[in-house]
Amino acid sequence: MAKLYIVPTPIGNLKDMTFRAVEILKEVDLILAEDTRTSGKLLKHYEIGTQMHSHHMHNEHRMVDNLVQKIANGMTIALISDAGTPAISDPGYLLTRACVEHNIEVECLPGATAFVPALVNSGLPNDKFVFEGFLPVKKGRQTRLLLLAEEPRTIIFYESPHKLIKTLTHFCEYFGEDRPLSVSRELTKLYEENIRGTAKEVLEHYTNKPPKGEIVIIVGGKKG
Repeated sequence: MAKLYIVPTPIGNLKDMTFRAVEILKEVDLILAEDTRTSGKLLKHYEIGTQMHSHHMHNEHRMVDNLVQKIANGMTIALISDAGTPAISDPGYLLTRACVEHNIEVECLPGATAFVPALVNSGLPNDKFVFEGFLPVKKGRQTRLLLLAEEPRTIIFYESPHKLIKTLTHFCEYFGEDRPLSVSRELTKLYEENIRGTAKEVLEHYTNKPPKGEIVIIVGGKKG
């Protein structure tokens, strides 16, 4: 039966691809990929010959109606992103919502995502947490930080390496230099790194050692 599959892909280590994910990607009629060049390497590794089309933040709005029609007409489509689970700080939400609104079946496979291992290995409370993704770059950033400074639950952020120092500096300013946090970098890859300490300590570490790679920041909530 025609449907949309949401298929997670490895965040670094290709061995984290599931058997079922490979099977689905081989069986569907079309794969929507955030970057066909990046995904092409993954598909080649697993000998997946399914046709791919680009589906990213710059074209997803204009593609949604056409894709919904294709599925409604009997096509089975899988959506993947460059790494991790689609729609988590990546394209995917718009198409998923449109399929749900048109009573088209959506099936999301379990699999790789960056924030879960980062949260678990941080050593910070993980019984309750809030996912923030990327902070606003300019407009609304201060307002968001002031609000989050009062958040009692553990907070999860994504950040790019060239903005990490700025973000850690803001954490020291708005959350306090003693706020505990953990920075996970290059998860599942050869040079995986997890740096834990206070906001001030972690800022000093990365000031002396500029970061590279994908980054997840886990920040302890405000103590009552």
